[in-house]
Amino acid sequence: MIRFKMLPTLLLALIMTGSLTCKARGEAAEAARPIAITHVRIFDGSKVIPDGTVVVEGRTLRAVGPKVAVPAGAEMIDGSGDTLLPGFIDGHTHTWGDALIRAAVFGVTTELDMFTDPQFARSQREEQAKTGAPGRADLLSAGFLATAPGGHGTEYGLPVPTLTKPEEAQAWVDARIAEGSDYIKIISEDAKLYGRTIPTLDKATIAAVVQAAHKRGKLAVVHISTETAATEALEAGADGLVHIFTDRAPEADFIALAVKRKAFVTPTLTVVESTTGTASGQALPDDPRLSPYLTAEEVQGLRRGFPKRGEPRFQNALDAIRQLKAAGVPILAGTDAPNPGTTHGASIHRELELLVQAGLSPAEALAAATSVPAKIFGLKDRGRIAPGLRADLVLVKGDPTTDVTASRDILKVWKIGQEVPRAKAASQAAAAPATAPAAQPPASGEISDFEDGTLKTAFGSGWQESTDKLAGGNSVVQKEVVAGGAGGSGKSLAISGEVKAGFGFPWSGMIFFPGAQALAAADLSKFSGVSFLTKGDGRSYQLMLFATHLGRMPAQKTFTAGPDWQQVTVPFAELGLDGTDIIGIFAGGGPALGTFRFQVDNVKLVPK
Repeated sequence: MIRFKMLPTLLLALIMTGSLTCKARGEAAEAARPIAITHVRIFDGSKVIPDGTVVVEGRTLRAVGPKVAVPAGAEMIDGSGDTLLPGFIDGHTHTWGDALIRAAVFGVTTELDMFTDPQFARSQREEQAKTGAPGRADLLSAGFLATAPGGHGTEYGLPVPTLTKPEEAQAWVDARIAEGSDYIKIISEDAKLYGRTIPTLDKATIAAVVQAAHKRGKLAVVHISTETAATEALEAGADGLVHIFTDRAPEADFIALAVKRKAFVTPTLTVVESTTGTASGQALPDDPRLSPYLTAEEVQGLRRGFPKRGEPRFQNALDAIRQLKAAGVPILAGTDAPNPGTTHGASIHRELELLVQAGLSPAEALAAATSVPAKIFGLKDRGRIAPGLRADLVLVKGDPTTDVTASRDILKVWKIGQEVPRAKAASQAAAAPATAPAAQPPASGEISDFEDGTLKTAFGSGWQESTDKLAGGNSVVQKEVVAGGAGGSGKSLAISGEVKAGFGFPWSGMIFFPGAQALAAADLSKFSGVSFLTKGDGRSYQLMLFATHLGRMPAQKTFTAGPDWQQVTVPFAELGLDGTDIIGIFAGGGPALGTFRFQVDNVKLVPK
């Protein structure tokens, strides 16, 4: 399925809230005293100890069981009526900014990232190795994914290394391993299920990438959205599927093949449900066990689904997981956060609920988010509550082994033995409603001509500055309506500044929101694209269009602003869009560093 989720910008998520920061929180000093959690129900990753004690010393679990000696001077925590769980492992995310901090708030202490910037992943690993990163979840990552030129994963503005033939596979895999990839992610996605057609890797190349990964001792996992693609991936030797299909009910041959290949499946039911037109996480902000800790931006994401396109059917996904589980195929919990209908951390609790709906018992669902991914991905130090392992723990009220939604009622979270801060989030009042009214652009398509000397727009909620400072970066931008417009007109908008190092995906520019309020989608389908005139310093710039069905990441087109005014016209169809759900239109610099200045004039939509 098509889910757009890498990061050249973070623009959409950050514009209104400014909530992310790349800088790690300061780590608390390691506790001097041991911690003893007594009379607590323990789910150790596979079985339940009804009444036991867990002793934590430093970063480590020192003793676990029904009868445990408590060290003198230990901090005592009475767990009567509560349940202690291993820290959750989200088996499919896309990570940047403070996502790992947010994940830990909701009990996720490890994330298995399936596509992010290798530099970002490297910085997180370095911090983990140095300090243990007690204030956030650990990160393992695939880094760049294996995809075809123009295929899924290339739409984010990053210089994603692609493949075209099997002979390139080993060199491609070796380059990823050199960058630090912990495992290899492969794309098998033609988007036809969603009414589009995009390039994808052929079967021979997928098989070659799998073989190349195995030659280097790495797991190879495959993104799929149809049963045919899933079958071909397993036939190619993939270790696991990191989505489940919705195009048809599972066939017996597929289930048998998964068993034969000893494959695992991370179905990402939260995002799969969202692709069928239902925002999977829409009820989470209404749950009082979670709502105080959700930011306004997270609430927005949870209540936003993908527009339904094509014929995906969620029941097919549930049926597939039910049959795979019955056949003994390992099932892992993963959310694909932060796509529409999901968010880091909180969505693991919705995924647990959906896994139970798909036929897993509550305990099996909890194992899918703890011991099972730890075993599959070779994380021998976590995922269970046992002596000698890391003290990654979640203490919850009630009994999630009988009612899995009790996992949401979190009392405390520990990462490597240190308690994770869980401050309540700021007011959610600023969150846009899930169904904001669509803006009504004029028939001419005019957005701005700047002739009145202001940033006034003919419709929508206006222009805003956007830089990576919202994500802890250093880039700056200035805007000014200046004399001298295109075609002898009076004025134009000058955008200048500097794209600076300091963030993995630096950016600086301006964004226009066409909706009735910022972050609300507008139906612009009666227009064929966007057009403007530009001139500048000769540098290349980015035009990026955000749409609800793309998640947070944009469709992107590069343009050059030369010394003379020139027209830039970008059809929606060229970017794979139909205009029905446009959220933002950005123009600016990045990721190339340096100072810049360019002007735009007569910004408009192109009537059909």
